[in-house]
Amino acid sequence: MKKFKYFKISQSKKLRYIDNYSDKKLYIIFLPGFMSDIEGRKPQSFKRFAIKNKLGFLALEYLGHGKSSGEFTKGNISLWTSNVKFLIKKIVRKNNFIIIGSSMGAWIALNQFKYFRKQIKGFVGIGAAPEFLTRLMWNKFPRKVKQEIKKKGITTIEAGQYKYPITAQLIKDGRKNKVLSKKISIKIQVVMFHGKKDEVVPVLYSRKVLKIFRKAKKKLFIIKKGDHSLSDNKSLILIKKQLTKIIKDIC
Repeated sequence: MKKFKYFKISQSKKLRYIDNYSDKKLYIIFLPGFMSDIEGRKPQSFKRFAIKNKLGFLALEYLGHGKSSGEFTKGNISLWTSNVKFLIKKIVRKNNFIIIGSSMGAWIALNQFKYFRKQIKGFVGIGAAPEFLTRLMWNKFPRKVKQEIKKKGITTIEAGQYKYPITAQLIKDGRKNKVLSKKISIKIQVVMFHGKKDEVVPVLYSRKVLKIFRKAKKKLFIIKKGDHSLSDNKSLILIKKQLTKIIKDIC
């Protein structure tokens, strides 16, 4: 089922991805979170959904993630945004698509609106974490951690059950990728899902994303027992149910 592929983007770098080819049809694009890969339940579940509904599909691992080339600590939001832009142009091409962003993936998905405004027909956020590097990390770091980053250029932090290496260049680049102050005025469906028990990103961030969209049909689902990942069966069934509604609205 997984059938991973690799796309060479330079002499020494390649991106790992999974897809379902569709000619002149709607695509679903899934963007994973910070330090995530495409072996988890969400990308595999959405690929099965796409195949079942005869839709195109694309999910990828950014440079430094999963089995893609590169070191994680050399990556940043700008680089990972360009990885996504590159593969959309090569694989999805001129087809329309619904973009799903999980955690950091929602931030990177929002960055795609400046490149593919006419092709994006729907947006789904899962535990959306736009601007988390400044708002949820740097601004809340103790003075000691900030000094370590400034001095050594890197630190390792723990958030919930996760451990993250955080570099100075990553924080700096995050500040260049502000999305929450922007306005997107296209008539699409925007559906946000957030776990009430999310220990990493507050529900407030999904609400902030909804405010970006001026003319969209907007929904927010707060999942009572949901965590940050929302990879459990109940959550995935709910997300796919809403995806079906978005597709019907488009088609």
